Amino acid sequence: MLPREEYVEQAYFFKVLLERLQQNLPLQELLAQTKYELLASTKLPMALDLILAELKHRGLMSSGMKLLSHYFVPFQTFLMSEAEADTGKFDYRTALQILAAESQYRTQDELSPAGLFFFQFEAISRNRLNYDRGLFAVSKDPIFPPEWQDWILIVRRQLGIIDLADMIYVRSEHYRQKRNRFGEVESEAPVLFGLPEGKIAFANRRKDPLFLFSAMQRHLGYPTVPKLQPPDPIPELVPQLQRRIERLESRIKLLEEEQRGGIDITKFYEGGRLPAVGDNL
Repeated sequence: MLPREEYVEQAYFFKVLLERLQQNLPLQELLAQTKYELLASTKLPMALDLILAELKHRGLMSSGMKLLSHYFVPFQTFLMSEAEADTGKFDYRTALQILAAESQYRTQDELSPAGLFFFQFEAISRNRLNYDRGLFAVSKDPIFPPEWQDWILIVRRQLGIIDLADMIYVRSEHYRQKRNRFGEVESEAPVLFGLPEGKIAFANRRKDPLFLFSAMQRHLGYPTVPKLQPPDPIPELVPQLQRRIERLESRIKLLEEEQRGGIDITKFYEGGRLPAVGDNL
């Protein structure tokens, strides 16, 4: 895990980059400008130098972030690579929103591994990203101890076969207490989730996973996962309306000329003269 100030600067960087993308400036210029606004005592300005070099060489930010695996966690690199994929539909701005929210969440003094897992998993699920690559990247996050990493890889293999709520419930304190109450043999698998998470998972079995995410977000307090916003049709409608107004104005002028005595069609000819016999029309 990095110091808190590194995540504060990361959150600021992703947020500023998202805001300035609307200015239609090249990404290389945005990175070069934003670098000087960051805290010089952190490692992020040096990381941006490498990312900017990779962006100029390969045209990808994710390749530079992959080289800095000791600074950027694999999930951050995965999001950026999915946003830069030619065949994907993952919006670049949505990726920056998720990265900014996740970096801001990491600045908390008592960061919950369960809250971070649900935030990352919900980001993958809501944006329909690749579960196999996404969960593998999540499992490599340094915040997760070995037992968490092993469980995430189990979820990666069994997702779609076993309900996610069931996989959470059997690793919760609520499930352990219920087994002890009935005198059953305690499982050797370590408990990863507390009593509230187990109750939420038990209540959302056989339901839409979005209900599970919503309940976990309310009780664990992790940030709301940014959703893909539909494109605003107004910017595209304005040029169309301007062209229609221009056509209407030209038609009104023709009608006014016709009422005054007829339309002078000679102005539509080249040079303002009538075509002569033999001219190439």
